[in-house]
Amino acid sequence: MASNKIQFRSIHELKDPTLNAKLASKEFQNEIPVEDFLDNSENNSGTSRRDFLKLLGFSTAAVTLAACEAPVIKTIPYVVKPHDIIPGIPNFYASSYFDGFDFASVLVKTREGRPIRIDANPGAGNLGKTNARAQASVLSLYDNDKVKKPALNGEEQEDFNKVDDFILKGLAESQNAGKKIVVLSHSFPSPTFKKLFGDFKTKYPSAELITYDAIPYAAALDAAQEVFGQRALPVYDLSKSQLVVSFNADFLGDYNASSLEVSYAAARKPGENMLRHIQVESNMSLTGANADSRYRLKPSAVFKTLVEVYNGLNGGTSDKVASEIVKELQSKGSNAVVFADGSKAAYVLAHLINQKLASNAFTGKANFLKEYDNSRFNEFLSWLNGGQVGVLITNNINPIYSHAKGQSLKAAIEKVPYSVAITDKKNELYKASKAVIPFTHWLESWGDITPETGAYSLMQPTIQKIYKSRQIEESLLVWINGKDNPANNYYNYLKANALTLNGGLSFNKNLYNGFAAGGLSTGLSYSGGNAAQAIAELSDFKPAQLELQLYTKPSIGDGTQSNNPWLMELPDPISRLSWDNYITISPKDAESLGLENSLNARMQLDGDTVNVTANGVTLKDVPVFIQPGQADGSLGLALGYGKKDSGKVAETGVNAYPLFDGYNTVITNVKIEKSGDGHEFAGMQLQNTLMGRYEIAKEVTLDDFINKPVDEWNKPLAMHTIGGELPIGKIDLWDAFDDTDGPHFNLSVDLNSCTGCGACVIACQAENNVPVVGKEEVRMSRDMYWLRIDRYYSTEQKVEVYEGLKEGMAVPELYGSELLGIKGALENAAENPDVIFQPVMCQHCNHAPCETVCPVAATSHGKQGQNQMAYNRCIGTRYCANNCPYKVRRFNWFNYALNDKFDFHMNNDLGRMVLNPDVVTRTRGVMEKCSMCIQMTQNVILEAKKDGRKVQDGEFQTACANACSTGALKFGDMNDVNSEVRSLFNSNRKYVLLEEIGTKPNVFYHTKIRNRKESLNNK
Repeated sequence: MASNKIQFRSIHELKDPTLNAKLASKEFQNEIPVEDFLDNSENNSGTSRRDFLKLLGFSTAAVTLAACEAPVIKTIPYVVKPHDIIPGIPNFYASSYFDGFDFASVLVKTREGRPIRIDANPGAGNLGKTNARAQASVLSLYDNDKVKKPALNGEEQEDFNKVDDFILKGLAESQNAGKKIVVLSHSFPSPTFKKLFGDFKTKYPSAELITYDAIPYAAALDAAQEVFGQRALPVYDLSKSQLVVSFNADFLGDYNASSLEVSYAAARKPGENMLRHIQVESNMSLTGANADSRYRLKPSAVFKTLVEVYNGLNGGTSDKVASEIVKELQSKGSNAVVFADGSKAAYVLAHLINQKLASNAFTGKANFLKEYDNSRFNEFLSWLNGGQVGVLITNNINPIYSHAKGQSLKAAIEKVPYSVAITDKKNELYKASKAVIPFTHWLESWGDITPETGAYSLMQPTIQKIYKSRQIEESLLVWINGKDNPANNYYNYLKANALTLNGGLSFNKNLYNGFAAGGLSTGLSYSGGNAAQAIAELSDFKPAQLELQLYTKPSIGDGTQSNNPWLMELPDPISRLSWDNYITISPKDAESLGLENSLNARMQLDGDTVNVTANGVTLKDVPVFIQPGQADGSLGLALGYGKKDSGKVAETGVNAYPLFDGYNTVITNVKIEKSGDGHEFAGMQLQNTLMGRYEIAKEVTLDDFINKPVDEWNKPLAMHTIGGELPIGKIDLWDAFDDTDGPHFNLSVDLNSCTGCGACVIACQAENNVPVVGKEEVRMSRDMYWLRIDRYYSTEQKVEVYEGLKEGMAVPELYGSELLGIKGALENAAENPDVIFQPVMCQHCNHAPCETVCPVAATSHGKQGQNQMAYNRCIGTRYCANNCPYKVRRFNWFNYALNDKFDFHMNNDLGRMVLNPDVVTRTRGVMEKCSMCIQMTQNVILEAKKDGRKVQDGEFQTACANACSTGALKFGDMNDVNSEVRSLFNSNRKYVLLEEIGTKPNVFYHTKIRNRKESLNNK
């Protein structure tokens, strides 16, 4: 059925029928950086014969001539070895990832005392699932730009003595003078911290705890206060839902303080009751990209449609879109749920609609992760501006950067007599404060969190504090009890309080599990909500020519980890651009405003820049990206970028927080004007020519999946031979060998479950020491990712393409042909396309084209099904990459470690602590690619051998499959007839990439199912 769709990766590919050929010709660049290869400034060894042969060696003689060179690293043995550390054996610790914005119950993998990877904690259920930021947070521990010592009046201190003396003096003076002592912290749902602050307030009665979040969820919390009578966000579970309708709510991203992707994926299993997803939105969001039916409307029209849906459920509506949605909601009843975002009124209406539907997605549980109260914060501002604050203690926040009135806040903070910044960077708040205490990373901290009703999670340090840092709880104990008091041990304080919260477990058992049933029992129930007021407020939102929707990316979020190079290089799932934020604009608006994106001769994307003005604030020279699916009359811009004095990576992009009022993410009356000399983007989507083949990302409607024979929508390929037509799998150019002895690994990828979040990409990077190359190298098509998530747009076409294919025409040629009609057909295709996310890694072909062309046998096939690389044999001819049809091999143009040209984490001693010692760091001049985490599979086999048992299904894992919260990636042994991966292999949705070329991959895919009738396509 895929023959009635066309797929394209960008507007340029859609419009230019010759682009695919251009991409293919540029795939292997002619410009070889000879000077960089021969430059001996990277090491003191000069240019070796091996380096020369890597550059010029094209014969098998290179194997015998090249020596195996390895750097000499000095090691110091343990004098007294810790009893719980065995060199070469990892330790795992249960803990809680929480940085003020994200939460997850996790398992931390350590090697010789170093945390090196984050895994989900299976015992915590949905609360144990990790996103890309949780996976990458281990690298933030080793941030070389962190504050390393306490400081007082701008001078660094060797210990906390003078700092504590200064603060204790300020606390006493402020208390005696009747001035406020304010602890200003991000949301911190820790019951032990709250109890400790209560003790602090007993000591200093004028103390106040105020919450400030860069993205405060203020509208959502105010709506919850009105509807539920409590400032806590509702917890939803979509696993039993059959319809979800979302109005600008990115519920697979950072909506409602937690992603719903786990229960969403569970409900999206193809079948009669498969969840149907309708998205009404302005930006092309991660959630909208996964929708079955998507209506693209500017924000004011989204609000109007929400009002009409409410009216339709409570009387009637004449709005066409709303009427269609109302019919579906009424047909599903309690099996439906509605989400909304953008303003308090939108949240209120969504809650009231769910109440009327009696939606079973509403669990009655409360999410406690967000605690911001706008009235309390405004009260604090009045104290601050009125000179009533004697001591200000800020905990890991920077309102000077993230508040719309940051500069006035800075001036007010500088006037506070005793200001203390607990911070991790020498940022604006560091400079504005009198005293500084280095912030302790969550991997160095003790703590507890109550994320939601009935849940209690502990945090424990997995490494000694790297620098002279101190978490706020330790500081409060010192300021309560005085210096050098035996009671200043936060571990003991936490242990005593945890026993009242952890559901009857012992502290050690709770610590071992990391998670327990307990915490707070408070739930939510509907008790109010003023629909008339909400409708009036939404009606007052007047349409404008241009309206701006602020959003957060899955990589950077609110900017807490914006100095993390793993996250900054991670491509945005929709635009596939890295190292940037930008204005997104529709193709129609871009044309009317004279804004362009262009491809240069090297297929690199360039774009115009604009000045953006709203609410009296102007952001200058913001790059413009023309986004298919963006609503006409709307713009999008991501928050969290453009941090100053927080590390060079964090400075990337434009700070959009000055446009954000801290409440509404929608801004009207926005003006843009063209400026600057243009902008160079670092994009990844156009780097690979895989799309030159046919039917890469397969999709079918649910109706066809259920009611039509599989041969009609997933027909097995066959080939005409001299002996007649044969299935493609029966035709071989290679001799087969017996692979039934021992495990044979396969990886299943379900396109229906993959949301494109990118957690698997970061997990692979962490496990396999994949380097960060920086914006310029990404722009040169030299990213080093072993795993990428291709994003394909697809849309209904006006003619049947299969006839053209029969005539030998390539698909991209058909896009631009006159068969499609006029220019309008192309424009319509880019207006509101469907989206498919497809993870692509080395396919580990049983008949691998790369293996047959390697002149030195550096790449070969293992009996367990893995395509293996012997890096020491590789001489860098790149024949394998040229012959790989999947374009998954990466060539090391440089040494990425200890190289000033790549001044990221591998270029300093602290950053290299994150490296996995089980995986070698590759040198320049060799090829690398996915290994199916062979170090992990072999470890499982060895453990089973030691125990004298067979490996159980589920024990074999890869980093990507471990990190996938939706179950889109499943790894296992095909020779285990009872294994899950064997069962998935037999699914009627299963297919393999480029089956027609006979590579017989050990990675297979499952067709994406869209739950809609084509009449509701809204194209």
